[in-house]
Amino acid sequence: MTVAILGASKNQERYSYLAFKMLQQYGHTPVPVSPKFAELEGIKTYPSLSEVKEKIDTLTMYVGPDISTKLKPEILALRPRRVIFNPGSENSTLQGELKKAGVEVEEACTLVLLRTNQF
Repeated sequence: MTVAILGASKNQERYSYLAFKMLQQYGHTPVPVSPKFAELEGIKTYPSLSEVKEKIDTLTMYVGPDISTKLKPEILALRPRRVIFNPGSENSTLQGELKKAGVEVEEACTLVLLRTNQF
């Protein structure tokens, strides 16, 4: 499964970095998205969602509602099957718009979903 990580980080203590590593560990293809760096451990990092060319199954959110609200057009244009709002990234307005567009929405922790085989 191809998974975009919005708010990817090189900081090994951040949950988005742990998700990057764990997605690989569980056989998924992480697609890091961050304007702060060009690659993450040899994997191309996209500066924005609008530049992602891969078909994304799941978008996992590691940015707050202030950022995700501004990115709403890019998120909707990405057309993922599912968006996971990790703790702290919840955005009820965006979640409602995604549901209207037919996108599955989950408020959950990507790490927990992976560890419990619910991903």
